[in-house]
Amino acid sequence: MPTPESQRCGVVDLGSNSVRLVVFEGRGRNPQAIFNEKAVLGLGRGLQTTGRLNEDAIGPALTVLARYHAVARAMHADPLEVVATAAVRDAENGPAFVAAMQERMPGLRIRILTGEEEGRLSADGVLLGFPGADGVLGDLGGGSLEVVRLTEGRVARAASLPIGAIRLAERAGGEVARARAITEEELAKQPWLAEGGGRDLYLVGGAWRALARMHIAQTGYPLAIVHHYVLRREEARDLAGVVMAASRRVLERMAGAPQKRLADMPFAAVTMRRLLRATGASRVVFSANGLREGWYARLLAESVRQDDPMLAAARELAAAWGRDPGLPPALIAWTDPVFPEQDAGIRALREAACWISDIGSHDHPEYRAEQAFLRVLRQHGAGLDHHARAFLGLCAALRYEAEPSAPFLGPTRVLLDLQTIRRAEALGAALRLAYTLCGGTPDLLAGTRLERTSGRLVLRLAEGTGVFAGESVLRRVEQLGAVLGLEALVEVEG
Repeated sequence: MPTPESQRCGVVDLGSNSVRLVVFEGRGRNPQAIFNEKAVLGLGRGLQTTGRLNEDAIGPALTVLARYHAVARAMHADPLEVVATAAVRDAENGPAFVAAMQERMPGLRIRILTGEEEGRLSADGVLLGFPGADGVLGDLGGGSLEVVRLTEGRVARAASLPIGAIRLAERAGGEVARARAITEEELAKQPWLAEGGGRDLYLVGGAWRALARMHIAQTGYPLAIVHHYVLRREEARDLAGVVMAASRRVLERMAGAPQKRLADMPFAAVTMRRLLRATGASRVVFSANGLREGWYARLLAESVRQDDPMLAAARELAAAWGRDPGLPPALIAWTDPVFPEQDAGIRALREAACWISDIGSHDHPEYRAEQAFLRVLRQHGAGLDHHARAFLGLCAALRYEAEPSAPFLGPTRVLLDLQTIRRAEALGAALRLAYTLCGGTPDLLAGTRLERTSGRLVLRLAEGTGVFAGESVLRRVEQLGAVLGLEALVEVEG
């Protein structure tokens, strides 16, 4: 897809524990990061006792920031902005550090966020992936925890609490039991957190993502993607309890444990468990989107932000890998009579499946099914939950004649229930028939139509349009009819 350099933008997230540069390309509904680099500096370590930024980290931080400035300029990222969070805004020497940045990098935009601004930016990032989010958002950094009440995709209220993973550990003197009491006290000051009862708790932040990766590794979950990873309330409580009680040596041996974050993990677990209690949430939903994506979201046109993220991701795949942009809309209309869904979510999945149905057209014929499946399962789309990835990937693989029992389709048998798999098999069979008829062109598809009546599936072909009822067509009609439990017929119209 054409993405001119003028459409690149960059943001430096200057946090209490790390500093990170992300360069985004384009202005699409799903953020496309083409550069992402992090340095763990511990700028906010010791802030709780000294009131100052870590003097040992200031020099390295300025060096790293100068590198990020050079990288972003070389990539023609515009706008480019540094957003500083809890450590810089709370430190006595924060203004002097900002002045040193400006002297070293003249013209660089630097913004020190308030706690509420930080929370609202994180919420904007989460809403890119969860547009109808309803519950409580928690964004855990090194210096602070931002909590936001989300009501059906809107920010209702926000607060910033001084219990980031580093600061909490310092306030508690490294004692987990004391950290629990401190966290409970801080959360009790926000009684509105209880409005999350029975809803979702959306978690953002590197330490919490590390907890999710540990759970993924320990359970053998088939998809190593934290974004949209979901834990039931009791699963999340159990995970937090294990990490809180573990010694450093035990943590080091745990599958998926982040070696650079081991000291912070018990305190990240404390905040997760206490936040679960304060909100009464029924599920924990992890988001890889946060403050940086929220910064990006504010550059988007409102019409783009309102677009469905799953359908936007599917259209992006079609633009990158498909052959004819006019075919997917034609396929949606062509399959309408066969799948008269009542549920809007199921219909959106069918539309997305039509959009991605030709993404293997440029791959080797022997590997089209597998490549298409993996391309969908592992793509970057912010709005694709794990269920949607598995369903759409399965539809694409079946459209390319994959055997349902193929080993590479193993993740679908874990992520999807039997009813959903059957629905994917029917849609895959319909798409396979469509491509057999039209060769990937909307013009030939226009000479055909499907009708579903009581107990019968009828394929009607217009004579003289380049389509005919050959052996392959007859076989595919019968396969579709069998999946749907219908008698299949072909009728040619003069």
